[in-house]
Amino acid sequence: QVHLVESGGGLVQPGGSLRLSCAASGSIFSNALMCWYRQAPGKQRELVARVTTGGTTNYADSVKGRFTISRDNVKNTVYLQMNSLKPEDTAVYYCHAIYYGINYWGQGTQVTVSS
Repeated sequence: QVHLVESGGGLVQPGGSLRLSCAASGSIFSNALMCWYRQAPGKQRELVARVTTGGTTNYADSVKGRFTISRDNVKNTVYLQMNSLKPEDTAVYYCHAIYYGINYWGQGTQVTVSS
């Protein structure tokens, strides 16, 4: 059984920073593609960033230069460092793992950017 548990969400002012963490249980982490998605109210879930097993990263255009995804294969944790946050970054952020074609999702963590 694989569990993904996100943490680090909260309320932050525009221009502020947050770091999300996603801890993975089970033995899949080091061989899984790890991603962060987000879903804002009334919108579809969208890919924010992903990091391959080899450390290659990709980002949505809307977060390039502001967000950084990283992974620690010893701690079985993936991170999303979010800087220069904007109100439009407000959403529930989900951790996602793809392991040999099987998808795993975390429960989500709320990020609210507001003054």
